[in-house]
Amino acid sequence: MHTTGGRESVRDVLFDAERRLTAAGVPSPSADAGQIVAFALGVPRNRLILQDSVDSDQRVQIERLMTQRLSRVPLQHLLGTTGFRRVDIAVGPGVFIPRPETELVTEAAIRELQAQPIGSRVAVDLCSGSGAIAISLGIEVDNSRIHAVEFSDDAISWTRKNIRAHEDALAANGSRVDVVHDDAAHVADRDRPLARFVGQVAVVVSNPPYIPDAMIPREIEVRDHEPKMALYGGEDGLDIVRAVLKTAAILLVPGGLLVIEHADVQGTAAGMRGVPGVARAMTADYEVAALTSLEPGRPVWSEVSDRIDLNGLPRFTLARRAL
Repeated sequence: MHTTGGRESVRDVLFDAERRLTAAGVPSPSADAGQIVAFALGVPRNRLILQDSVDSDQRVQIERLMTQRLSRVPLQHLLGTTGFRRVDIAVGPGVFIPRPETELVTEAAIRELQAQPIGSRVAVDLCSGSGAIAISLGIEVDNSRIHAVEFSDDAISWTRKNIRAHEDALAANGSRVDVVHDDAAHVADRDRPLARFVGQVAVVVSNPPYIPDAMIPREIEVRDHEPKMALYGGEDGLDIVRAVLKTAAILLVPGGLLVIEHADVQGTAAGMRGVPGVARAMTADYEVAALTSLEPGRPVWSEVSDRIDLNGLPRFTLARRAL
């Protein structure tokens, strides 16, 4: 129903948007419709019910956003941000959009870092992307120092942008996040940026690329809009995972914790095709042995365990650097 003065009711606009999104097969059509309309009206989603009508300029804005969403541009790209734990994170083309599942990964890292004495709260976020994990660690763990490592030239601009946006909150908490533009596989090698932190890090956390190269993601938004570098991890999906395991072994103090995300088919049940299996089987090569207290051939990881997400699916592995 149209209201007077060429305006439409918010209720009618929401109904139309949800109907069109549903017909196009867009996931969460009701939530997406609400966020699009709220964004166009410049109000928080929870205050949308208090709005009476939509004027012609707002209707044009809604239609522009709807056209892109119907073509499966991610909602987060349209809004420019996504919520992650306690912060808003800027996202767009070139950087992976952080998912709710990764909040649990971050929670595990936060708990371990909080348990460390002040002065030892040092963490490394490998494959940092948007910086969501690193920022959350710094804001939720006071007096912490976080190193956010990202290799992609495109993604690291988002890492830096988000950390700049949260600098005041980090500083108020006595924390600092440093951005490191380097390869997670080699950032701890001699003469590389994190070489001076070998054996000094309490927590390493990572959401690395872990999709096998031949696998096509089911979600259109992921398949068509997420950066390929953030998705694919080699023939079995575990190439970057193995690199993260090695770098973490070099950086962590003995007994330090690694928290690493994986696909729901890469948990304990997957055996050597899963992250827990790979971690349990990893032994110190001569490079790791030369940089740590581990002897060649000794197991690198102890207390390897896997954790489920809110859907009850295997989601991330915990492992401690062997003593």
